[in-house]
Amino acid sequence: MSFVITVYVPEAIVMASDSRQFVNAEGQMPSGERVKVETVASDFAYKTVLLKPQRVGISTYGQDFLGGVSTASHIRRLAEEHLEPEDNVESVATKLIAALKEQFPTADTAFHVAGFRKEDARSVPYVFFCHVATGQVDRKNVDPQTGDIRYGARWGGQKDIISRLVNATHVRGDDGKPQRVQPVAIVWPALNVQDAIDYAIYAVRTTIDTMRFEARPKNVGGPIDALVLTPEKPFWAQRKKLLGEPQE
Repeated sequence: MSFVITVYVPEAIVMASDSRQFVNAEGQMPSGERVKVETVASDFAYKTVLLKPQRVGISTYGQDFLGGVSTASHIRRLAEEHLEPEDNVESVATKLIAALKEQFPTADTAFHVAGFRKEDARSVPYVFFCHVATGQVDRKNVDPQTGDIRYGARWGGQKDIISRLVNATHVRGDDGKPQRVQPVAIVWPALNVQDAIDYAIYAVRTTIDTMRFEARPKNVGGPIDALVLTPEKPFWAQRKKLLGEPQE
């Protein structure tokens, strides 16, 4: 499992993700009994990828190791084999799902695909939710009735922790009984780029830290990557680096 989040505000789109790769391994007990074990394969998986020529960000969650290869590797292969420099965020999302669905039609693998697209004289933000098995390529940052741009955040993967924090309607009162609370809205259009970065990292970090204390599989963890997309250029607010042993 994973946790990814995409925050979209007027000045930027921020995509953040954890780095833990969690797998189900099969083994055999001395008695001959077959067992399945959930285990951490790595804390260094890249789940958010930047396609530099297209200036498009992609975050992945759900089923990984499609055909024995990580989803991030499939994204890079897609870029090499199917994409052109003139592809935009919408065509990237469409080509990504078409290519993966052809190879892995039942894969329970999902993506956030985001970026800016030039329309007339202005840069328009696009945020897509995509899913391989269902073939979905749905734009999420527009009002379906009016077509107006909407601002907010969308998360995927192990989303129960942040969802119950943000969307809670009841808390336990002093008497132990459920007490209704009024959720407090976030004014997304008022957030600036730094606010969006902070919120995205907060959501991933809160998920990791809360999970640490709960009696459950620790399937979200490792360093946090945060990609910032603006009309001017994309850049990494933070990104884990490949390192060797510390030198004396």
